[in-house]
Amino acid sequence: MTALLLATATAAVAIGSVSVPPADVWRILLHQIVPGAVEPTWSPVHETIVLDVRLPRVLLCAVVGAGLSVAGMALQALVRNPLADPMLLGISSGASVGAVLVLVLNVTLFGVFSLPVAAFCGALVALFAVYFLARAGGRMTTLRLVLAGVATAEVLTAVASLLIITANDPHRTQSAVRWMLGGLAGTTWTMVWIPAAVILVGALTLLGSSRPLNLLLAGEEAAAALGLDVHRFRSAMFVLVALMVGAMVAVSGQIGFVGLIMPHVVRLLVGADHRRALPAVVLLGATFLLAADLAARTVISPEEIPVGILTALVGGPFFLWLMRRRAVR
Repeated sequence: MTALLLATATAAVAIGSVSVPPADVWRILLHQIVPGAVEPTWSPVHETIVLDVRLPRVLLCAVVGAGLSVAGMALQALVRNPLADPMLLGISSGASVGAVLVLVLNVTLFGVFSLPVAAFCGALVALFAVYFLARAGGRMTTLRLVLAGVATAEVLTAVASLLIITANDPHRTQSAVRWMLGGLAGTTWTMVWIPAAVILVGALTLLGSSRPLNLLLAGEEAAAALGLDVHRFRSAMFVLVALMVGAMVAVSGQIGFVGLIMPHVVRLLVGADHRRALPAVVLLGATFLLAADLAARTVISPEEIPVGILTALVGGPFFLWLMRRRAVR
């Protein structure tokens, strides 16, 4: 999986309106990391394209893909539902409402952190709302969770659309619409570090919580009998997942179904033990979104398709197949 990720990342940096030989990509990176290690025989234009244009986008794309995938796997364990996904459960829609408020109303209460903070708050509110709406009598069924998530997502999407329609600034409206479709165009180095740090800390925390996550797969009663404070652990993990989703949505917009598809693929490959599945889903999720983003900017070049559209075209049929498969069983 690591080799596949490196190969996909190399292709994503090399391929574009101006092609750069893959060997030159690695030589440019090596020269940047260890000055003088290789002789700079490439053109300055290629170096600018690799270091300032494509590399930050590729890194952010890998971070978002890994974050969405690991968040999806954690949610599926926390709510014991294989259909859980940040977008399906309304978390991405909640983050979108918070972010659109900042974009449309030009809120600057927290300075440069206004957008991530608003997205995190929206994601957290949406997650807890869906969780409590889906529980009845201390139990939560797959059908109730999906219905609560879809209904909440629809309401929040309508709120975000209303905010966009009623905005008076056409430029901000266009930016908000493009952002809601999900995409990574215009990525700069300043956009990479905050989500990268949040996803790294979040993924390591979830990896350190592999045992409690494994216990939850056996059921709440069994986990509590083995000493896990289910309510406290689940609440803490919800906050962590909301923070991760908020950080990602703030820079990439809504990119759906990545957190639904990747955990299932990884479980087929390495099993359900989170000690193996979480590192694997990070690598595979990053690879998947890199491939989707590469397709998004090359299929109808020079135009670019928002990557959220491509992931929805892949994830929607997969979701329907998964529901049908579970219904047959």
